[in-house]
Parts: sequence; C-alpha cells; structure tokens
Amino acid sequence: MDPKETIKKNLQRRSTIIEKDLKFINEIPLPKWIELSLIDVCNRSCSFCPKSDDSVAPDTYNKMERVLIDKLTSDLIRMNYSGTIALCGYGEPLLHKDIIYITEKLSSASSVEIITNGDPLSSKLLNKIYKANAHRVLVSMYDGPEQIEKFKKIIKESNVPEEFVILRDRWYKEEKDFGVKLTNRAGTVKIGNQVDINLHKTCYYPTYQFLIDWNGNVYLCPQDWQRKVAMGNIMQDEVLKIWTGNSFSKFRKNLLKGNRSASPCNSCNANGCMLGASHATAWRKKYKIN
Repeated sequence: MDPKETIKKNLQRRSTIIEKDLKFINEIPLPKWIELSLIDVCNRSCSFCPKSDDSVAPDTYNKMERVLIDKLTSDLIRMNYSGTIALCGYGEPLLHKDIIYITEKLSSASSVEIITNGDPLSSKLLNKIYKANAHRVLVSMYDGPEQIEKFKKIIKESNVPEEFVILRDRWYKEEKDFGVKLTNRAGTVKIGNQVDINLHKTCYYPTYQFLIDWNGNVYLCPQDWQRKVAMGNIMQDEVLKIWTGNSFSKFRKNLLKGNRSASPCNSCNANGCMLGASHATAWRKKYKIN
C-alpha cells in the first residue's frame, strides 16, 4: 500500500463533503466540518500525536456531557447546518460511554462520522453505531496490515454494509510520515519530515471548520492542541453567533490575507489551503478582500 494514496483518498472524500452545496445565512457562508472532542483521553500514545507527551496533552478524562450535545443539536437545527460532525478531536471517541446517545442525537441535525483507532470497536458496538444513524466510521490502523482481517471480521459480524466502515492504513514508519498528513500540531510535535513555518501562508481552516472541546469551548481548528485561543463557548452563545463573531472574523481575515502572526497560527506549519477554496472565495467576497 502507498500512504500517499490513502491520504489522497481521504482528502478527496473530505473535499466532496466540504466543497459541495455551500450554504449561506444572510450572505454569511456556513461551516461544513465541525470536529467534536468528546473525551480528553486516548488509549494510545502515537509519536506523531501530542498525546504522546503528557506535558503537552495529558489525559484528563474530562468528557462532554449530554446537556452540551443537546444544546449543540438545537443550534445546528436552527442554523440549518448541512455539513458533517466528526467525532474525533483530542481523544478516542469510542471511550465515551454515551457514544450511542451522542451519535443518535447529533444525527438528527447532521451527518455524523466517527474517527477511531478501532481498539474499543466490537461487532456489537459497530451495529449499535450503525443503528444510531451514523453516516460512517473511519478506522485508523496503526499496528500493521494484519489488522485488516480483524476489522473485516468485525464488520461482517456486525451486519452493517461494508461501505459503512473505511479502513485507513496508518502503520507506516517515520520515513513515510506515519501514513498521515503530518503537521507540527501548532508547535507541539517535532517528529518526522516537518516543513518550515511560513508566517505569510494563507489558511482556509476558519472559513469552513472549527473544533468544539469537551467543555463547549470552540477553537479555531484542530491544530490548536494547547487550546490557546477559544473563539467562544457553545453553552454561553449559539454556534452561529460564535461563527460570525469578532474573534473568528479577526482570525479569518488575517489568515485569508496570509497573516499568521497571532498565536496559535504563528507556531503552525499546516497547509491550510488543501480544502475549503470555495469557502475562502465566499468569505473574501464578504470581507471585500482581493
């Protein structure tokens, strides 16, 4: 297998979600990708992930409560959200004991994807996730190709459609960037073939996505592992108000102009232009940026 092909397929899949049917409210482009960090713990410690360093991203075991899920669902319905909710973030989502409730509730307002390392997955749990109306489960396999048969067996025994689960090869070594689109996670990871930080590089992330942490804090993007700058909190304001608020607008304008001088962007080497071109164009028009 070629890790570059896996990365390419994943980008193509996400591009279809993000670039399709751009929606507006009062000429404001709406997001198409929202990551939820359900629980701040992971059972693995991958070297390319900040979770491998307790001084950067320790396991706190804090988890998202049902009241927050209910509030988010209501907000998404009110804003007529048409994108995807990705359950992943800063921990392993399947470790959350309310994963079925969360999936079922959010699926009433959005398409739901679960991105997991697969360790907690069983045929019984996969069947429950499918019946909870999840759109898809993506399993990142970190150990080796021998995991393929294991998960194919789980899929078969769960009686879910084969296409419901995407198996992703992530078992590669450092010389192949571990099979992922490697970044420094806003300055928290140094391993691998990292590109230099370019403080003048445009970034589209805040034009189409954001991350919601377990406590409701909204962050600019999933690269901000140190949780440096919160745009707001969904228990205090509606999602749409945060998305259109001054904090988001300031970062969005600067990044569209190629200005990464503010933290956490000044520590980030991510190529933020791989997705979201249509959203960036719409926001440039809104802000009158050439």
